[in-house]
Amino acid sequence: MEKPQVFRVNSPQVVSETIDGEVVIVNLDKGYYYSLLKTGAYIWSGIERHLDRDSIVVELTRTYLGNVEEISTAINDFLDELQREEIIVLTTELISEHPNEIVEMGEKQLFEKPILEKFTDMEDLLLLDPIHEVDVDSGWPNVKTA
Repeated sequence: MEKPQVFRVNSPQVVSETIDGEVVIVNLDKGYYYSLLKTGAYIWSGIERHLDRDSIVVELTRTYLGNVEEISTAINDFLDELQREEIIVLTTELISEHPNEIVEMGEKQLFEKPILEKFTDMEDLLLLDPIHEVDVDSGWPNVKTA
């Protein structure tokens, strides 16, 4: 029997915050930030609750309307993308005590493929180290010149 795949946020280099249903994720090592909405945010909550891959699929197929195989494929592709971006990593932590306990969403909605929106426009700013890379004369956030 194959061991369940459980993921965790790749912290401390990755931080996230959920604001009004949108998950904002920042990779501090790469300087990228990401946005997750709808099903992407729902999958993220499963990751934060330490659900294994199969439990996330089960939970979403119970919560959303759609073809089970298509939902499963979309979730697996999304989890693989999060791993490629180094946002999540496999872990050996215990699976949630209640993996099949569904987070209430109200009326079932049609499943939409999760989308990871990636932004690189603030890369230089996010990669600045304001404590060690500041030119004393010009101050923060100016990068210290060599």
